[in-house]
Amino acid sequence: MRTTGSASDALEEFTELLRDEQDFLSPRPSRHMDPAVRRKRRRRRLIAVAVVATLVLGLNGAYVGWALTAPVGDAVATSRVPASTTPAAAAIVLPREGAAAISIGGADEYLGPAARGIWLSSGSDEPRAIASISKLITALVVLDARPLTSADDAGPTLTFDRADHALYDKYYVMGATIAAMPTGSSMSLRDALATMLIPSACNYAEAVADWAFGSQWAFVEATRRWLAAHGLAHTTIVEPTGIDPRNASTPSDLIALGRLAAADPAVAQIVATRSLALPGPGVMYNTNALLGTEGIMGLKTGTLLESGSNLLYTATLDVGTPEPLAVVGVMLGGSSKESVTRSVIALLDSITRGFVRVPAATEGTDVGSYSTPWGSSARMVLSEDASIFTWSDTPIVATMKTTTPTRWKDGEVVGSVTWTAGPNTVTVPIEIEGSIRPPTDWWRLTHPSELGR
Repeated sequence: MRTTGSASDALEEFTELLRDEQDFLSPRPSRHMDPAVRRKRRRRRLIAVAVVATLVLGLNGAYVGWALTAPVGDAVATSRVPASTTPAAAAIVLPREGAAAISIGGADEYLGPAARGIWLSSGSDEPRAIASISKLITALVVLDARPLTSADDAGPTLTFDRADHALYDKYYVMGATIAAMPTGSSMSLRDALATMLIPSACNYAEAVADWAFGSQWAFVEATRRWLAAHGLAHTTIVEPTGIDPRNASTPSDLIALGRLAAADPAVAQIVATRSLALPGPGVMYNTNALLGTEGIMGLKTGTLLESGSNLLYTATLDVGTPEPLAVVGVMLGGSSKESVTRSVIALLDSITRGFVRVPAATEGTDVGSYSTPWGSSARMVLSEDASIFTWSDTPIVATMKTTTPTRWKDGEVVGSVTWTAGPNTVTVPIEIEGSIRPPTDWWRLTHPSELGR
């Protein structure tokens, strides 16, 4: 059924009728006309005017009633997804000298599962002299043959004889790091390993290897088998201390070695120790000056004059992820201990700074509007501030959902915007700012074509 404009159309038709009948309704009576005829015509005019007035007033009342109650269309909505700002790519600072590699666990959702292997590297993956990092291998090989049951297990007791004491003089002449080993003194295996690893005493490395395997030859053979069993095909060990430059490995093999060392409770606890005091050797300090810096917890330093400074390290980086990142890294062939220190700190710091919290939403940001034919309008705005955590230049994507308001009042939630970056999302409600007022009666009466929609 047609409803829109029907009453106004009828009014227009009757207006035409009035124009057409003007001569009938208001002719000037002739002075010579019979009075009876004039009275008859006057009655007819009055009757006609009454009929037309009744019709007009009736139709006009129907129009007013219809116009004031006819439905009007909803406000027209326009919306726009807010722009997303992708952060700049992380500037990872890799060492510029020697060779380096780093592996990161616990960040698969950000860096990809490949980060658990070799995430980043610099220099070549060729074998280089590893110096005292060799002692870490010595400790693992000895513990493979003579395991400790826990991190606090002291293990069997070693007693040092004159031959062991002679090792002090041997390595002293060679200019290597040594620790006192009095003839007849005793020490637990754990303490002997600690003296070998913390101050990096070469005489203790050889003494422990001899104790575990009976000879240096037997130690080397056991080490060869251990390396093969753990897939360290590019690592060569010819003696237990690392003073021989033929003890060599690659950055990728050393990353794997670092994981093995970190997984051994006794070794992991020893290499994280800053200092130690024992009868015989006395007070000893860890050669790894980076312990406690940038979350570094170990593992072993190594320096030879002819091949440079090395560091195999583990670190726990608190970057804002649910769990700290587990880092294993290595740097070989640094020009000095100081340059290795600077390079490793710069690398770890640049990784930490690559994880950022990016502003996503600002309360009151305009994301759309509502407008009506009768001139009432309101804004669609974000209801709160929000940010999203992400890695480097991971794209940030915004999606928007809206619903039709029911009250059209200020503060009504009419949708949301969701930002996604890697594994993280954040959602902010959209609210109406302002209210949509209903049309006035005058607007309804004067805009019949906008009614009934």
